[in-house]
Amino acid sequence: MTERLWVVVPAHQEEARLGDTLRALAVQRDRDFTLLVVDNASTDNTAAIAREFATGAPFAVEVIEEPQKGVGSAVDTGFRYAIDRGATLLARTDADCLPRPGWTGAARAALTARPGLVCGRITARRDEHGPIGRAGFAGLVRLAALFGRLRPEHAARKGGFKAPYRMHAGNNMAITAELYLAVGGMPRRPSPTDRLFLNAVRRHTDRITHCRRMVVENSTRRLQAYGTAGTARWYLDQGSGTHGTDPR
Repeated sequence: MTERLWVVVPAHQEEARLGDTLRALAVQRDRDFTLLVVDNASTDNTAAIAREFATGAPFAVEVIEEPQKGVGSAVDTGFRYAIDRGATLLARTDADCLPRPGWTGAARAALTARPGLVCGRITARRDEHGPIGRAGFAGLVRLAALFGRLRPEHAARKGGFKAPYRMHAGNNMAITAELYLAVGGMPRRPSPTDRLFLNAVRRHTDRITHCRRMVVENSTRRLQAYGTAGTARWYLDQGSGTHGTDPR
């Protein structure tokens, strides 16, 4: 059976950034996939931008709506929609991110070699911050990864986990449809959802791969909006303090 890859992009109020994400997907070296944009209760031109892109895209594009606001709801609706239409492999990035040209090919190769969950590498977008800001973002990611590994509740002996904890970014992931359904899907709630989903997978299987060739440039707008301390709180799952959950 030929494996069918769908790429899912949840998007809420992303008219300013979605076009860049779509153009990054259009120059992927592996374009044998269907793109699904999930408009998550936007009131701007997010859906219109996606539909306009679809008219000239080098792959099939579908646009659907999820009225229940929250990235978990948008991702779950998108993944289940794709699975219902024959997707066997699923990849996700976000509407403010830039997948590098080898992203889809790396995701497909990793899932083919070891079916399960694949977590990619995130780095800061080069068009939003200078070298100092990008270095700060990298430091926060490393801190969050270390915090996750040290949290007592993430220890295998306490949680019944079959795989060690490793950093998982929802905006750079791929998973088989079979595993996604087996663990019950993405929690249908606002962000953060990544840690909850990863731990559900860890309880089910040890088939979690980290693929450094699967690279996404991540938006640093949360760093701009929250500052270093506020962003650290967010990545350490301590909430957003006095900030809202949306950094726009």
